[in-house]
Amino acid sequence: MLFLDRRTTGPRGRRALTRWRDRIAGLAAAALAASLIQANAGNAAADRSTRPEPNAAADVVRVAEFLAECPYTHRAPDDPIVLPNLPGASHMHSFFGNDSTNAHSDLASLERAGTSCSPTTDLSSYWVPTLYDGDKAVEPTGTTFYYLGEGVRDDIIRTTKPLPRGLRIVAGNAKAAGPGDNTISRWSCLHHGEVNPSHDFVNCPAGSMMESYLDFPQCWNGRDLDSADHKSHMAYPVAGACPSTHPVPVPKLRQVLRYPVNGDPARFRLASGRGYTMHGDFFNVWPEAEMAQRVRDCINAIIKCGADGTP
Repeated sequence: MLFLDRRTTGPRGRRALTRWRDRIAGLAAAALAASLIQANAGNAAADRSTRPEPNAAADVVRVAEFLAECPYTHRAPDDPIVLPNLPGASHMHSFFGNDSTNAHSDLASLERAGTSCSPTTDLSSYWVPTLYDGDKAVEPTGTTFYYLGEGVRDDIIRTTKPLPRGLRIVAGNAKAAGPGDNTISRWSCLHHGEVNPSHDFVNCPAGSMMESYLDFPQCWNGRDLDSADHKSHMAYPVAGACPSTHPVPVPKLRQVLRYPVNGDPARFRLASGRGYTMHGDFFNVWPEAEMAQRVRDCINAIIKCGADGTP
């Protein structure tokens, strides 16, 4: 109860009382607002404490892959796998990655050299027959080398082993007499799926680029780093599994080259012949720890990784 003395009964007293009541009401409103703010803050904090954190794994692309970008380095009529120590004995090759590759290259010499690859830890050498537009050599402006788990079942992907250091592989058929002699390499047009892929050159629309795809075998015999024909120590999967003769699954190398040419395919030839003679050579010079980390974190885990070996 509020008790008033005589000083509050006149006009001046009534005005003072009104101001006093207004002040009390303002203080009460401020206290109520502060209480509501604190309550809301507490509720928000409680929400955050019970709300699950975003799942980083949800952003991971479930594809077993890592890669290296390895631009063109040089040309030479050399082949240190098929014709070792015989400089000039081969048709012209375009080399990518390791910048020292020549007819005399071996694991030790390649390990001492530099590379055009990203990551720079990949000292591997990759090479293909040079492409010609008429008599003019044309080098690819896109040079990506993918290492993939696809081609075998997921349970086999999870047991894939690193490519052994020093492994040499040749894929494709340099001596193919027709498209039917080579079912591995294929040509297509960048961003023009309406042009059907072919084992021979394709007619790409103006402004586009011609692409070459080549898949290397991914089943190893577990013993040999090379063989007499440079192919027999490796095999392609059968029905999603490695054959018993080549029981060790390793990453599949996919070579993707993009050439800045288009138009009439009659203008084009490879140093080895028609488009269906496309082939690729690979000399593995990845450091063992770098290869093992990528196989474990990208291939076995079935996660898409970039050139740095992370998602």
